[in-house]
Amino acid sequence: MTIVLMLFAVTSCVRTVNPPEPYGACPTPQQVEWQKMEMNMFCHFGPNTFSDKEWGDGTEVEDLFYPTDMDCCQWAKVAKQSGMGGIIITAKHHDGFCLWPNPQSSHTVAQSSWKNGKGDVLAELSRACTEAGIGMGLYISPWDRNAPTYGSDAYNETFRLTLEDALSRYGTGDTHTLFEQWFDGANGEGPNGKRQNYDWNLFNSTVNRLQPTAVIFSDVGPGCRWVGNESGSAGETCWSTINTDGYAPGSQAPSTDTLNQGCRGGKQWVPAECDVSIRHGWFYHPNEVPKTLSELLQIYYNSVGRNALLLLNVPPDRRGRIAAIDSLRLMELRRALDSIFSNDLARQAEVDVTNQRGGKRCKNFDSKNMLDGNFDSYWATDDTVLTPTITLTFKKPVTFNRVMLQEFIPLGQRIASFHVDIKQTDGEWKRLVSATTIGYKRILLTPMVTTTALRIVIDEADACPTLSNVSLFLDNITQK
Repeated sequence: MTIVLMLFAVTSCVRTVNPPEPYGACPTPQQVEWQKMEMNMFCHFGPNTFSDKEWGDGTEVEDLFYPTDMDCCQWAKVAKQSGMGGIIITAKHHDGFCLWPNPQSSHTVAQSSWKNGKGDVLAELSRACTEAGIGMGLYISPWDRNAPTYGSDAYNETFRLTLEDALSRYGTGDTHTLFEQWFDGANGEGPNGKRQNYDWNLFNSTVNRLQPTAVIFSDVGPGCRWVGNESGSAGETCWSTINTDGYAPGSQAPSTDTLNQGCRGGKQWVPAECDVSIRHGWFYHPNEVPKTLSELLQIYYNSVGRNALLLLNVPPDRRGRIAAIDSLRLMELRRALDSIFSNDLARQAEVDVTNQRGGKRCKNFDSKNMLDGNFDSYWATDDTVLTPTITLTFKKPVTFNRVMLQEFIPLGQRIASFHVDIKQTDGEWKRLVSATTIGYKRILLTPMVTTTALRIVIDEADACPTLSNVSLFLDNITQK
């Protein structure tokens, strides 16, 4: 009878303890899946690849675009093997040249002699991404230095039809699904040039109608936001929420500090995306070389490790292939990340917390959930407990220099500050590092330390904390 009563008490607790209520602005399921991609590949490709320019002026002869041996399957293979979740292609840059036969333009692959005017980069990339099992996204610049109607009300309709054509024809699988639509806010041709009053509501509604699961990128989202720089670095404080009221992409965007750090308690969930190129420029230039492994690892820590997604540009060359030197560097990065993050030392720990939602008999929010490597299981506290402590103890000393934490962001971003202590050989606790936000993923770079116990103290939270994972790693490749 005693055993039966105990079992009833445990199962009753699990049934009656509700999960925390969502706090503030929360991500859509699509935004959560987007964040889980962590790294994607950007491919700047077009007439600029062949003219050695970064920005074309729209007067390029269409025959300039002539890749001699284009292989989108090679792009997709490189992306897949380097751990990228998908590829975003510059389907139309500011010069207006379209990498597909866009009926709204006479400045496209259909007017070039490449493949006798029958070529279609987007169609080939769609097939390649589908076969590789990775996502596909489109960059379609609203600025068009070739379109004769640019600068007039008529252009907004032209651009809508351009979007409609691309978004209904390309993407992965039989449904032609795109994971992201990338909008640049660039506008006009200088102080005396034509400027367009973009109809962003029209553009966004077109994307939502044709690609309802695509995350829309711009300075103000609504799906994800520019991080405010092109160096691949999110703020050490990085909220996934901002206030977008009164702002628009381009010249009406929030300040770069706001884009970099987000807004605590912001009304909209618009997480940061860090776009940066593996080379100095965005388009392929023969005289450039890729960043070093050390530089790329630092970019990873400053982006994915600070609650942002990394969009790493790897431009195809004039053959239409990823250059070998770039591909090799990406494989180096993949091996380094696998080496660093393959052995989670926290799995060896016993975990104790000062509070567990519903009490320690309620396993739905067990502290052990933080050590199982599963994002979808999490530890939570009771609603009134905002500053708990998590303690990890080890039977044998462990040596590490990377601390990784993940909040369960489907319920919102909650933690505003925390610190990590280690136990010294004399039994006293010593502060190792302090930080502010966590979000989807936070990786703290610390000095290399050896200890038998570590504690994480939540100093400030806007609602009861929820943590999916706490992990410890040793990085022997880079140093703080």
